[in-house]
Amino acid sequence: MYTKILLPVDLNEEASWEKALPTALALCHSFGASLHVVTVLPDYHMPLVGSYFPKDFAEKAHEAVSQAQHQFIREHVPEDVTVQSVIVDGSPWEAIIKAAKQLEVDLIVMASHNKRKFADYVLGPNAEHVVHHAKMSVMVVR
Repeated sequence: MYTKILLPVDLNEEASWEKALPTALALCHSFGASLHVVTVLPDYHMPLVGSYFPKDFAEKAHEAVSQAQHQFIREHVPEDVTVQSVIVDGSPWEAIIKAAKQLEVDLIVMASHNKRKFADYVLGPNAEHVVHHAKMSVMVVR
């Protein structure tokens, strides 16, 4: 049923993956699907934002996140699961959808973990946007 599963992960926020990762792994095992772990970086190339950072900051940030993501995969994804590390820039929900389209995934598995206001208790702002705008199936894990 599923051949490619995308899992958005905030490496600084365990709630973004602690429940969603086991679900995604179970689905990968059940369907023989590949896992695509996605981390979103802010867009440091925007003129207004970029002017506050050194010229090579975005590249250094990208490299640091890449190393951290590979470490995360080594620690949390079993060797019998085919996995791809993906780092994208931009707003979280837009970058997740863009990556899902580019990778041609069948399913996005993500956590709903933000609890800043009432609407976030129901779903979470990024999960809500992904659910409403994605063209592929989305599973939100609580």
